[in-house]
This record gives sequence, structure tokens and C-alpha cells, in this order.
Amino acid sequence: MTHSAPMSDTVRMMTGAREQQLIEAANLLLDARRTYTPIADLPPELQPVDLEEVARVHEVIAIAYEEIGGWKIGAGTPEATPFFAPMPRAWMASSGVVLTGPRYRYRRLEAEIAFLIGEDLPPRASPYTRAEVVAAIASCHPAIEELESGLIDPKAANPLSALADLQMHGGFVYGAACPDWQSLDFATEHVTLAVDGSVRVDRTGSNTSGDLMRLLPYLANQGAARTGGLKAGQWVTTGSWTGNTPALPGSHADVCFDRAGRVNLRFA
Repeated sequence: MTHSAPMSDTVRMMTGAREQQLIEAANLLLDARRTYTPIADLPPELQPVDLEEVARVHEVIAIAYEEIGGWKIGAGTPEATPFFAPMPRAWMASSGVVLTGPRYRYRRLEAEIAFLIGEDLPPRASPYTRAEVVAAIASCHPAIEELESGLIDPKAANPLSALADLQMHGGFVYGAACPDWQSLDFATEHVTLAVDGSVRVDRTGSNTSGDLMRLLPYLANQGAARTGGLKAGQWVTTGSWTGNTPALPGSHADVCFDRAGRVNLRFA
């Protein structure tokens, strides 16, 4: 799930009363997920009014989930400003994982390309160049982002409420590293997403951000105030190639990129 509205590069100051409301919003979303009792929406007075407030809710939620294993980032169009959210380390797994339990209620799937960071990129005064960021990447992988929500129907809720709920992040599953990934032409890369052997999505060059490699320098530079800088061992997944596809309990999902490789998961 991406958003095209701009967000400033620095953290905005807000009143103590508003800060408390956003903390309350984060706690409502956390409780909805933890107790498996989704809510229709945040109360109107607690709904974020812009992306700055969405990011503040993310920060509160991230503390509750402890170690951050990486970041999901995307842009709705090639011209849109990217937006990102944290991914808890506890929600990450390798291909072939079985996702089980009541936490997996919404079960929407997105095929993505992800990168494993191999070197720290701490905040600094001069922006990192694209070449520096690429050099810090350890490997490139096919991935599935599994979407979940503390909202009953995120599409029926305030869009900023859905974004505040970790951009509906529910899980991250990665496949084997793609050899010689620097030679990949993402504009022509082809992908299929199949559920129980039936191809649901078949697309080429379909990442909505256009040049998906622009997302990583953005995260390393403009995003550093919120991420604290990218760190070795973190993952960055770069947005959906397939929209989001529903799956039923017990179903098996398989994503296949022509060159980037394949990744699969199953719901118990």
C-alpha cells in the first residue's frame, strides 16, 4: 500500500496533546492486532491528518515490536514521493514458510523485489549517491509481502488510518538471492503470482514506483531522520508488482520472477 502525498525530510514538532492522541491511535491499532479483534476505524479525533502523523504512529508501533528487521518502501507513481514503514524482524521468514494462527486474517499477497543491506549507511550531512547505496547492498531477492490489518476492512477506513497501521504490513517472506542482480532490467522483468496453482496475476515491469532503485537512496537519505540510517542485515522491500491478491486459509502462494527468482508460502 503506497501513498503519493509529499512528506517533509525533517520530523515536525507537534503539541503534547496531539502527541498523546497519536500514541493512543498506535495503541488501538496494536491492541486490535494483538487481540485479533479488528476495529472499523480509528476514532475521528485520533486519525492521522497527514503523513507526518502517520510516521509518528509508526514510531510508536515499532517500539512495541522491538527489533526492526527492515523497511517497506514504495511510491504510487514514478513521480510520487516515496513513503515507508518499519517491518518487525519477528515477522520475517524464508521461502516455504507456513503461516499459521489467528494473526493471519486478512491474507493479501504482494510480489516484490527486496534487498538485503550489507553495510551500514549511518546518517550523514552529505547525501549518499545512488552508487554508494547500491554498493552497500549485499543481495537482491524475490519476496512476498503478506498484508494484515487491525482494521476490519482497510479499504473502507480512512486511508491514513490504514497507512498508520504499518501500511498494512503483516509479514515478509524472501526467496534465494538472485545472482548477478545488477544486470537485471527491472523495467522488463516479468512476474506471476499463483494461488493453489492458478495464476492470479501476470505482469511485466509493473512496479508502481517506475525506477524502483530510486527508493533505496531516498530511504538512506531523506528517510534517515526516522530510520536512524540503514543497517547491515536489514531488508528493504520496494513495493508491489502485482497489486494485492487475496488468499484463503490452507492455500499455497507462489511468486515467480523470470530472472529474480521465486518464493512461496502457505497458509495453514
